Amino acid sequence: MIQFEEALNIVLGKTVPVSSEIVEMTESAGRILATDVVSDINIPPFDKSAMDGYACRRADLGNELKVQEIIAAGQVPQFIIGPGECSKIMTGAMMPEGADCVIIVEHTRETAKGLIEFTAAKTTDNICFKGEDVKKGELVLPAGLLIRPQHIAVMASVGCTNPLVSRKVRVGILSTGDELVEPDIIPDTVKIRNSNAWQLMAQAKAMNVEPFYFGIAPDEEKQTLALIRKAMASCDVILLTGGVSMGDYDFVPSVLKEAGFSFHFKSLAMQPGRPTLFGSNPEGKICFGLPGNPVSSFNQFELLVKPLLYKMMGHHYQPVILRLPLAVDYKRKKSERLSFIPVHLVAQSEIQPVDYHGSAHINALSGAYGLMSVPIGTTEIRKGEFADVRPV
Repeated sequence: MIQFEEALNIVLGKTVPVSSEIVEMTESAGRILATDVVSDINIPPFDKSAMDGYACRRADLGNELKVQEIIAAGQVPQFIIGPGECSKIMTGAMMPEGADCVIIVEHTRETAKGLIEFTAAKTTDNICFKGEDVKKGELVLPAGLLIRPQHIAVMASVGCTNPLVSRKVRVGILSTGDELVEPDIIPDTVKIRNSNAWQLMAQAKAMNVEPFYFGIAPDEEKQTLALIRKAMASCDVILLTGGVSMGDYDFVPSVLKEAGFSFHFKSLAMQPGRPTLFGSNPEGKICFGLPGNPVSSFNQFELLVKPLLYKMMGHHYQPVILRLPLAVDYKRKKSERLSFIPVHLVAQSEIQPVDYHGSAHINALSGAYGLMSVPIGTTEIRKGEFADVRPV
């Protein structure tokens, strides 16, 4: 049994990068950028007004100014600003030659038709200067970036209409166990509905990889092996739930070994999620044998599988971890394993454990804000003390 930090290092050390592909900019949100993006222009591409006002010479602020023209955004100025002159200018419009500041409309008064004067004591430049945001050839988005909507605006501004991104990791998902039936079937007295697979499918889709469902593997080695090999033929990573403990029918490890996988760990000092198996084969395929209980499989996807999938696509995943105070006392009897407890937010950003009966309590996560980690050796966290929480 190894600790979580060691397990995570082992997992991340076994990743094999996926290939890359070109996609349309509009389809790239949620993908991982595979190459640096540099700007092909200066931004702004010219000196432009930051305000609606009058472009003039700072040396003339004490004088009456003659208005030469009105400069709209997208229009090239027709006049050079000389002594005692100005041009009315709109926000975003190109600055006319000769002007070194813009006085805002609210700080001016019309003295006669075509004449204005400055009424304030001082003014800022109110100019956005050429290249002050981005210079031509400057790096604007680095390889490995998880592309979000705000990055699309950057791509559009520098002409990156077809970015190179990492291929989506293909994830094969199987559940194991004769006790399982699919969600559309009403289970009889000894059956339960398969929830793990569909939870994992949703978790995979939420991080924008490609999940493929291969069904329920019965408690029979040949059929399970056939499904695993089918998944291996088209997927980079295989996730199995159930069949990894010590029961008479928990033969997933032996079947995975027959399929060519070598194991790097089989048990973790974690609660829930102790019976978690991780392996790889010489072709770079990855497998996880996740626990059969839904809270355990959910947690292990978030804690171990997600970082691996992101790294395969070239992204360094850094989970958000918040330090939040407890609203109530928390106690546990055993402390030899690292625990992740579902919690929800209460008043003043305090946390409180949800009603949680253990790793089979399928509803425990539905109202949870995050997972509170309880370190090895800790049996109690008092009200008002702080704990680490991962939002989910």
